[in-house]
Amino acid sequence: MFIKRLSFWYISSFFISMLVALPIITVFFGFFETTSDYFLLLKNTFLLKYISNSILLLAGVLFLTFLFGVGAAYYVSFYDFPGVNFFKWALILSFAVPAYIYAYSLTAFFENYGTAFSILTYLFGPYEYNSFIPKVDGLFGSILSISFSLFAYVYVLSRAAFYYQSQNLIDVGRNLGLSPKKTFLKIILPSARPAIVVGLSLVAMETLSEFGAVSFFSISTLTTAIYNAWIAFDDLASANQLSFILLIFILFLFFVENFSRKGAKYHSPSRPGSLNRKKIKLTGFKSFYATIFCSGLFFCSFLFPVMQMVYWTFKFPKYLQDLNFLSIGFNTLVLVLLSCVLMIVFAFIANYGNRVTKSKFLETLTTFSVSGYAIPGVILAVAFITLVSYLDSLVFFKFKTMFIGSILGLVIVYFVRFFALSSNGIKSGYLKINKSMDESAYLLGYSKFKTFTKVHIPYLKNSIFLISILIAIEIIKELPITLILRPFNFETFATTAYIYASQDLLEAAAAPSLFLILTASFFILFVSKYILSDRY
Repeated sequence: MFIKRLSFWYISSFFISMLVALPIITVFFGFFETTSDYFLLLKNTFLLKYISNSILLLAGVLFLTFLFGVGAAYYVSFYDFPGVNFFKWALILSFAVPAYIYAYSLTAFFENYGTAFSILTYLFGPYEYNSFIPKVDGLFGSILSISFSLFAYVYVLSRAAFYYQSQNLIDVGRNLGLSPKKTFLKIILPSARPAIVVGLSLVAMETLSEFGAVSFFSISTLTTAIYNAWIAFDDLASANQLSFILLIFILFLFFVENFSRKGAKYHSPSRPGSLNRKKIKLTGFKSFYATIFCSGLFFCSFLFPVMQMVYWTFKFPKYLQDLNFLSIGFNTLVLVLLSCVLMIVFAFIANYGNRVTKSKFLETLTTFSVSGYAIPGVILAVAFITLVSYLDSLVFFKFKTMFIGSILGLVIVYFVRFFALSSNGIKSGYLKINKSMDESAYLLGYSKFKTFTKVHIPYLKNSIFLISILIAIEIIKELPITLILRPFNFETFATTAYIYASQDLLEAAAAPSLFLILTASFFILFVSKYILSDRY
């Protein structure tokens, strides 16, 4: 009986991991398909441009997110200045503003006769101000939009690393005569390198997979090329081959980062008591500079797009009245609920299967399967379509119609894309449950299934709550997967805003964009106490 039950958990975990891994494997095999005429044309014409634009975009975004994220984390971690407790959590609200909505705001503000023109006319009277207003678009606009949207990844991880740093090391540096600047460059920054690199890696993956902002600014990158190959030219083979190139980019970034570390160690030998430190109180110009830096970052990353969307929503109430909030809100809620239930249930089964079987192979397969989070949504969507098309050729009924252009297919690709959130969240919760608790339950006569339902699930209910909110935030903002795989006439706030913006109806995109930001902000404030907790 024990072997049978063990086999059930092993098979269940194996099945779930393979389900997540199959689309990822499809990306690799898709590269070896017969090369199409469209791909040959791209290779001889625009492919190098797509690659160079992707590299320039990535370099610009990494530079700005490092500057914003590390700078803000350093100020709120080590210094006391007016508003520091507010900025500590307010700066993570940029998570609520997708890059494509930020792009709409930038264009609306700086375009000819846009918001900036209206403000100047109101303050100083009629004049041809357009010649003085800078035009923020193209590659520069894309870099700004993505940077302000993603810098919070670096901020949150850097702040946690700074908080953990030993005060003893900092004191030793000061005793050796290091100035605050040199202390930061020679001690604080190198010690926080792993966390900063992880944050920048997340930013890099999100940047390479960004579709909405670069598409809006008409910047040709590998992501837009993949989308156009499938949607505009109906060429799945080319989309797969371009997806493989983009995937190689991402894997190359991981290889370079791991190689650069070599055998370096970053742990601190100090006792936990050395973590306690008093923040340095800033006065005068230094205090003013810190407040201005954090205020400017909060305004640019969150208040600016929100104010722009609010302004347009009230200036053009017709678009607000025409928007079917109930239908769009219900669609979004259905996707969130179905995805949360599927991911959390399967994450529990996969992790519990790993726990009771203790299989190294299963653990390795699970680790590989969660790498779907590192793969752009547009690649996963194309890989899923490729896989379904192949399976459709093996069966005698309309297999495609079940998964392509259906809620089921959409939820499955969400599952592959964001399974890492639920799996890693449940896994971290399981690490806190001593295995002796399982053994005690077995001695009391509990079966493995009863131990799972009566002991583990109640113990991890807080993890379930946190994971559900994180999944909800991601799905509310997700654009390319929803855009490619959604059923006919099925819209979310993200796709509604994008469709209006792609038709140059930015005013109409304001209301769904505003609702998306406010909903995501509400969820982010819920999880902020977990993200920014000072109780280590």
